Amino acid sequence: MIQIGKTLVSEAIIDNEFACNLSACKGECCVSGDSGAPLDPEELNILETIYPKVKPFLRPEGIAAIEAQGTHVMSDFGEPETPLVGGKECAYVNFAENGTALCGIETAYRAGETDFKKPVSCELYPIRVQKLSELHAVNYDRWSICSDACTLGKSLEMPVYKFTKNALIRKFGEDWYAELEQAIEGINT
Repeated sequence: MIQIGKTLVSEAIIDNEFACNLSACKGECCVSGDSGAPLDPEELNILETIYPKVKPFLRPEGIAAIEAQGTHVMSDFGEPETPLVGGKECAYVNFAENGTALCGIETAYRAGETDFKKPVSCELYPIRVQKLSELHAVNYDRWSICSDACTLGKSLEMPVYKFTKNALIRKFGEDWYAELEQAIEGINT
């Protein structure tokens, strides 16, 4: 583990390679699993505010789920997350003609309807951040549905921390990321 400020960073984000391969997985991470995407507390009001602008980019099933459950729900552990459609895919998902899951929030962002791209946990994936007592753990989440992303990452020689650079900067800041790079240089010398 590497400590940077109030974070403990797993060396797995340095030692493993990853690059999303959406053409292979079809966005399965937005569909599989038993819970929604984790949300930061400051994202809750954002989702509520932007929902009217995002709604036109959602499927009727997603709209119904959000209007029944809210723009976010609380997990069994008391943590906020995105609602699901029938206990399956994220309510904010829409599907391309080829069946690829796409984020309706990001689709609205790309259309210029909102300046919020998507929840930071989605952009960070395969990194998951867990709040400890005084620190945040920054871990690599291995999931079998991402095997094609691991293969692509290996062929591109793309470590997880480089693949998620923009998201890590969004979450922790540029200075934090620069410190991470310096720590990695120290390990590799």
